[in-house]
Amino acid sequence: MASPVGILIVSHSAKIAEGALELAKQMAPSVTVVAAGGTAEGALGTSFEKISSGITAAQQGSGVVILCDLGSAILTAETALDFLDDAERALVVIADAPIVEGAVAAAVASETGGSLHDVTAAARTATGIADPHADERSLSRAEVQGAVERSATLVNPSGLHARPAAEFVKHAGAFESTIQINGVDAKSLLRIMGLGLPKGSTVSIVATGPDAAEAVDALIELVEGGFGEL
Repeated sequence: MASPVGILIVSHSAKIAEGALELAKQMAPSVTVVAAGGTAEGALGTSFEKISSGITAAQQGSGVVILCDLGSAILTAETALDFLDDAERALVVIADAPIVEGAVAAAVASETGGSLHDVTAAARTATGIADPHADERSLSRAEVQGAVERSATLVNPSGLHARPAAEFVKHAGAFESTIQINGVDAKSLLRIMGLGLPKGSTVSIVATGPDAAEAVDALIELVEGGFGEL
């Protein structure tokens, strides 16, 4: 089994980079996440050396996605990429995404076995967090007619936020079928968190595809079991 795609967080502030790392690791504990914040002297700014060593540390064989906070961080990261050989360079992508939401989305995608392309795409969806319906793909009429659908009530104290949402995405990502929860992509952490569903809310899970029934049953069981929080 391939190693998870690594995540490198580049910020002008060491504290910001470390904070984003901490949040991403809470969502995806098996993913290698590296922080490259501040200068080598500990001041605000970016460091070519920190970024270069961070790429090496994050690279576990399946690629690295880099998240940067400001334009000059991107420039420094791009300079570091210029020093990689062609084979190494092909496995590193700078994602156009906010570092906190992007790092969390990327880490969860990596945790669920996503490829370098998948993890990069997940990070980029973070730009639409303010609108949970911004890029959802609605099920077609034919799909709806053949869909499997069940509902359940959120019983865990925190509802469908943070860790429970990450668990939901991990489980949903294990199935081939197209899955939606309350009308949004069930495999997108940020779309789910954007719903803001608290304890007591009703969730409707709809799936179409070869393992739709299995997927819906597994996700309903996860919800009714309180995501292990009870």
